[in-house]
Order: sequence, then structure tokens, then C-alpha cells
Amino acid sequence: MHFLDFEKPIAELEGKIEELRHLSDTGDMNIAEEVSKLQAKAERLLRQTYAKLTPWQKTQVARHPERPHFSDYVDRLVEDFTPLCGDRLFGEDRAIIGGLGRFRGHTCMWIGHEKGHDTATRVRHNFGMARPEGYRKAQRLMRMAERFGLPVITLVDTPGAYPGIGAEERGQAEAIARAIETCLDIKVPLISAVIGEGGSGGAIALASANTVVMLEHSIYSVISPEGCASILWRSGDQAKEAAEALRLTAQDLHRLGVIDHVVTEPLGGAQRDGTATIDAVGRVLEREMMSLREHDGPTLKRLRRDKFLEMGKQGLH
Repeated sequence: MHFLDFEKPIAELEGKIEELRHLSDTGDMNIAEEVSKLQAKAERLLRQTYAKLTPWQKTQVARHPERPHFSDYVDRLVEDFTPLCGDRLFGEDRAIIGGLGRFRGHTCMWIGHEKGHDTATRVRHNFGMARPEGYRKAQRLMRMAERFGLPVITLVDTPGAYPGIGAEERGQAEAIARAIETCLDIKVPLISAVIGEGGSGGAIALASANTVVMLEHSIYSVISPEGCASILWRSGDQAKEAAEALRLTAQDLHRLGVIDHVVTEPLGGAQRDGTATIDAVGRVLEREMMSLREHDGPTLKRLRRDKFLEMGKQGLH
């Protein structure tokens, strides 16, 4: 397992446990009692550590390379997933995956950022940073779902939209704005889950939903802590302070009314038990989908727009 900097004491304990298990497997020594004591100590330390994570530590957890990604959720939750590619204008963008599949007996449109699990897949998916064609593909798929009366489920996990010259030349800002407009306009249920990083407009383009949920240790912000620090302090060294100021944690955002629900992660974060994490998110998505299906199309659109307009009014007081 990949351990984060603040998890070093836990890593040392778990390393000792593995050593003792190895000794037990290769000899006649009975050290089960010692292993049991160390396991209890490691779990206690893990619980204490994750009960008081700072915003910067939560940022590190949200970026953990072993957290489940979009493809993992689709593999476990969706039956007969059929990917739909291309924006019909320029090309295909692998940073955003979309397609149709059956979820708990209902056909849904699934759209989400994919970061990749290793070097090759991360490069292929551009580390989850979508180009304009990715957001235009998302628009196309949302309109298709609206045409057939299908709920849309989006999974957000991106450091932000790709800032390269080519993306800017092809209208990155316009593509993101149109994707947000489409989110607010479609007359079908739209549910979004932030499963890792929710970075800037690249996240909002898929998350302007009827219901927005976040995993307990995910983050959602207008800019990354490093980007904020480089603007305010002309250096990325103050990223920790920026993370505190940005109010980017799920708990802060729920308190501020920006998101609707916080989904509890397994002890030690989603990276320690991806299956349990995906199942927990699946239960929340099903509950919200069934609740939203009770409304007709115009009502869904009105509720979604009112929700975001109310957010703006609260910010003025």
C-alpha cells in the first residue's frame, strides 16, 4: 500500500505486523497474540489520525493513487455498460468517459472523469484533465439522456480542466460554460458524486446537479491549494494555509450548503476498501435517483436552477 506522509507511524506498525506474520509462516513460533496487539494499536492510531485530518491532509487523501476511479465504479455498479465516444465536432477525449448502462434495474447515462491507475493509463486519460471535446461529449450525452428520459449520474474526480494551448484554442472556457448550461437545462434527474478531487470549472461542468454528494475525504474547490498559494503568496509553499482558507472539505461544503450529502468512507479512506466505498456511494445514488424520479421534467429543471440561485443569494448576505 502507498502510505501518505502523515501515515508514517501507521506504516511502521503495519510493517511490523507483516514481518511477524512472515516469521509465523516460516517457523514454529506462535506470535498470534503479539500480532493481535499490534493490529489493535494500528487500528486505534488509524482511527485517531483520520478523525482529525487537516484540509491539506484531506487533499492528499483525495489524491491517493489507490482510491477507486470512475472505471472501478462502473465495473461494480453498472451492468452492460456501453461506452459512447466523441463529441461529433473534433474528436474523442479519454479524460471523460460516458455511456449507457443499467444501475439497480434502471437504464442511466453515466459520465465521469477517469484519472487512470498506472503511468500508461494516466497518460492515456490525461490524469483526468479534460479538453473541450470531453465537455462537449458530456453535453451530447446529457442531451441524449434527456431525449430518452434517462437519469444522468456523473462522477467527478479531476484536478481541473486541461489548461494547454490546444485546449484554449478549441474553446475550453466556452465548452465548460456550455456543459454547465446543459446541466442546468436538462429535464431529467441529474445526480453528481465527487469521489476524489473536484477541481474548479472542470468539476462544476459535470456537477451542477439536482443532488451533489461527496465522499468524506474528497475535496471540491474553485482552485487547487497549490494554485491558490501561487497566486496569493507567489509560492506553492503555503499550500497548507491555502487549503485551510479554501473551505474545500466535504464537511465545510455541506455546512455551507454547497453539497447535499457526505458519504462516509471506510476507516483509513476509500483506498483501503474500494469495494465498500463504491457500494456506499451506490446506495446513496440509488436513493437520490428514486427520489428525483418522482418529479416531472420541468420541476426537476426548476428545482436544480433554484438550488444554485439560492446559493448565490446566501453568499450576498
